Amino acid sequence: MGVALESNAVFVGIEYLAIFVWGLSGGLSAIRKGFDLFSILTCAWVTALGGGLVRDVLLGDLPPVGITDKGYILTCLVSGLIVAVAHPEIRRMRWTMDVIDALGLGLFAVNGTAKALAFGSSGVTAVFLGMFTALAGGLFRDVMLGEVPMIIRDRHLYAVPSFVGCILTVLVDKGVHAGVVSSQAEMVLDVAVVAVVVAMRMLSVACDLTFPGAVRRDDSEAQPSEIQSSETQPSGTKSD
Repeated sequence: MGVALESNAVFVGIEYLAIFVWGLSGGLSAIRKGFDLFSILTCAWVTALGGGLVRDVLLGDLPPVGITDKGYILTCLVSGLIVAVAHPEIRRMRWTMDVIDALGLGLFAVNGTAKALAFGSSGVTAVFLGMFTALAGGLFRDVMLGEVPMIIRDRHLYAVPSFVGCILTVLVDKGVHAGVVSSQAEMVLDVAVVAVVVAMRMLSVACDLTFPGAVRRDDSEAQPSEIQSSETQPSGTKSD
């Protein structure tokens, strides 16, 4: 049940780097709230590994790696301790952290989806689990801190790139099972999917690209006042 990227030392290194950076992000959020060291470490751990916990519990892969993998846990704790001391300097490294965060987003989306597929999940289920892996940690962090989750408040593309990455990972897996894609080509395509996610996220931030919202309807703004006016109008009278 191996996941293609897990056998690549480069991507394993990026995964640890992403966990470390997401731990820094979680710790910074706790520091902004004025919380103590225990809360900083907790936010670092939840942000970096919360998504994997959800994925593993739903897959029945227990106990989850977020509480069994010593390397992951130590990485989170170290990131929390570092950010507790060096938070002013870390805040000034925003662009570097954004790039690594985008790498983590793509890698965890691909790995989460691939792991779900390896455990026999359907394509639709795998996409959801891949997105949980990539997004749930930040969601838990923001809920714990009483903030609007980043996947909602950040108008730049964040959840959408991970969604695209999960779908592409499912398509690659189907190609492998159909005999169209070889194991070597699967690795290359997985790398390409991560690159697509990173590119979508960074272009969105750099070019201020946002996902469209609700369709603007001018008549919908006028109707409430018109209705209120008619409701307050005395019966049997006519407006000028």
